Amino acid sequence: MLKIGLTGGIGSGKTSVSDLFEAISVPVIDADIIAHKLVNDDSKILQEIINTFGQDILNINGKLNRKKLAQIIFNVKKNKQQLENILHPKIQQEISNQLDNLTSSKNPPSYVIITVPLLIEVGYSDFVDRILIVISDENKRINRIQNRDGRSLNEIHSIISNQVSDKKRQENADDIIENNGSINLLNSQIQKLHKKYLHLSASIK
Repeated sequence: MLKIGLTGGIGSGKTSVSDLFEAISVPVIDADIIAHKLVNDDSKILQEIINTFGQDILNINGKLNRKKLAQIIFNVKKNKQQLENILHPKIQQEISNQLDNLTSSKNPPSYVIITVPLLIEVGYSDFVDRILIVISDENKRINRIQNRDGRSLNEIHSIISNQVSDKKRQENADDIIENNGSINLLNSQIQKLHKKYLHLSASIK
């Protein structure tokens, strides 16, 4: 089973890409979904985050206020590292578990997409056989983030500046998707990669 690591900067369109792969029955393992589930379902992890960053990161209902936490971690590099130290070992373990389940299933898929926003920064490359990155013009990324999250320009620029550049991502990439046009243009790139990955997976069986 070929393992494709999907990554890209905030607002680049990773979710759109993974949705299109899922639409053609390719399994997707999403590190962000795993992280959300861990924080929501594992009280020990949430308590560790509270102990590290304080009660101010909670909503009135006691749930994690992700916007407040994002402001804290993207304004201070040390805070970002602390959160990664709490979450990423557990995320990596869950990714491994899901990969094992796919591999041992009755009909293992030819390949799987593993979506990790910080794949290059945090060193998830050991999990994957190839790295697929999504790139997009910065103005388009900013518009998507504003429409999706309602963040201020200052917040968006802070997040982008704390992530590796597209140039750095491209240096590590095996495949690149450009997401500056229509959904049809995006889908045509997915279809080409799908054929490529099926061919590659057949060669490693």
